[in-house]
Amino acid sequence: MKFTDEVAAAKSEGAGIVALESTLISHGLPHPDNIAVASGAEDAVRAAGAVPATMAVLDGSAHIGLDEAAMIRLATTPNVAKLSRRDLPVALSPSGNPLGATTVSATMILAQQAGIDVFATGGIGGVHRGVNDSMDISADLFELAQTPVAVVCAGPKVILDLPRTREYLETMGVTLVGYKCDDMPAFWSRSSGLAVDVRVETPVEIAGIIKARRDLGIGGAVLICNPVHEDLAIDIEIVEGWIASCIDDAPGGAAATPWLLGEIARRSEGRSLAANKRLIIDNAGLAGEIVTALAEL
Repeated sequence: MKFTDEVAAAKSEGAGIVALESTLISHGLPHPDNIAVASGAEDAVRAAGAVPATMAVLDGSAHIGLDEAAMIRLATTPNVAKLSRRDLPVALSPSGNPLGATTVSATMILAQQAGIDVFATGGIGGVHRGVNDSMDISADLFELAQTPVAVVCAGPKVILDLPRTREYLETMGVTLVGYKCDDMPAFWSRSSGLAVDVRVETPVEIAGIIKARRDLGIGGAVLICNPVHEDLAIDIEIVEGWIASCIDDAPGGAAATPWLLGEIARRSEGRSLAANKRLIIDNAGLAGEIVTALAEL
């Protein structure tokens, strides 16, 4: 692992560190929004009194924290590998792609190995619609079930099968926390109608739950759901209408999610993209507040 000076100093001082993914830079957002949002997320973590550690694989090494040149490289180079759990061994070997952007699962793995307790992302993957035929279930859920890194998100992406995703989280023992909300948000939408395990009002309460789970030694994640800001939220019934009108045209496999996200951005006339950018930064800020409280515990 290669640490930036900022992250290395934070580790030696015992300061709070927040892990951040890099797929939003290479795959999630168009240029130059990708650089602006990634930088904004890092700034939000710092404003909360913590240190950001955006992760990626560069030239066969896992990087914990990225400098500006590395971010630009990830943002502008074509065909950057998208790394999940299964892809990390290849990316870290001589036969791997020289550039790899980490998804939720890969970021959680690297965070755990780097001793980082909290990770902030936009929305998690889950059980896909039509799972009975495709067996398409995101590796994010598997990682949440076993890797003890707390994750701050705006809920599962609304293009998923939300009831089955919620059931999977319950079955695998993931503690689902709602930050100032009673039910699980759904990315661009503030409410899915599916209950969280507990509602909390402060980052200190969240830190207490993370510490209690860690002390139990039972593994797996605490998943903190932070609803998108109400000014940018889109009613879930509207989003469902967009999905219903285009899902039959979506490609199969891994290409389905980015295609659907792009199509909904078009149909929403940019509203979904604006919400996406805001929630990523807001989640990073909340994660910074949580690790600051966790360090005090």
